[in-house]
Amino acid sequence: MSQATATLPDSARDGRGARAAGLSFRKEGALQTLLHKESVAGYVCAFPFIFGFLMFMIVPMILSLYYSFTDYSIIGDARFIGLDNYIEMFTQDDLFWKSLGVTFLFALVSVPLKLVFALIVALLLLRNSKASGFYRAAYYLPSILGGSVAIAILWRQMFATDGVINQMLGVFGIESRFAWLGDTRTAIWTLIILAVWQFGSSMLIFLASLKQIPAELYEAASVDGASRWTRFWRITLPLLTPTIFFNLVMQMINGFLAFTQCYIITQGKPLNSTLFYMVHMYDESFTNYHAGYGAAMAWVMLVLVGAVTLFLFATKRFWVYDEEA
Repeated sequence: MSQATATLPDSARDGRGARAAGLSFRKEGALQTLLHKESVAGYVCAFPFIFGFLMFMIVPMILSLYYSFTDYSIIGDARFIGLDNYIEMFTQDDLFWKSLGVTFLFALVSVPLKLVFALIVALLLLRNSKASGFYRAAYYLPSILGGSVAIAILWRQMFATDGVINQMLGVFGIESRFAWLGDTRTAIWTLIILAVWQFGSSMLIFLASLKQIPAELYEAASVDGASRWTRFWRITLPLLTPTIFFNLVMQMINGFLAFTQCYIITQGKPLNSTLFYMVHMYDESFTNYHAGYGAAMAWVMLVLVGAVTLFLFATKRFWVYDEEA
């Protein structure tokens, strides 16, 4: 205790201590009040996601945008070269246009087929039975496993010259040693079939939407003498268009970003007929050590996916049923 404090009367020292204790109590009370606010609690709970989103999404995107204007090989320093990567991409890289065409073909064929199969299976599973849960899980399982490396290797073995597909043809009297993955006419279709097989996630979304359609609409249509086919076209399909639109947008994005199927099964062969855009970007970035060029390719794909998504949203008002309209 200092000399000045020691000379104070006991009442003065007690008053100063009381004021200090009161100030500390008010600070703790204000802190507790602040922490009990819903907005603060929300920010605290959302902080891990916000931090991860900034560190693992926004910051890498900003860095990739910078590297897209540089000559960067990962193992060396980045050298700014302006628009040279983009100019080379559009004027000198033949594989860029080839991979872009293959990716568009894959997405534009596999996505509609996947949605059609998903809707058909959802309609079949709409009726509840004792085995409904099992069938839903069984049909959803390929969506979980289909993108794995193990399934890709299994798929490659199935379509080999001595694989299961040719053996099954032999059971029906068709002797075949056809190289499904070695022919430019069929290789891309093996990857499309694999993508269509993974229809489980879209199927579950369709199934949930089908259960939300009021049964009264079907009852009224039946009273009016409408057939099942008419009820499907006049009631089910129009009311499902918002769900179809959602699945179409999400699956289109996934189709353009497909990677594992090509990289594991075909590596872009034969004659680059299955070379997906993302595989070409990966090869340029990590095989040829042109990471700056790969970053430029990533931003071009981002613009293309954004353009396709905007196109789908622009056409939405022509075919998607809107209850508020």
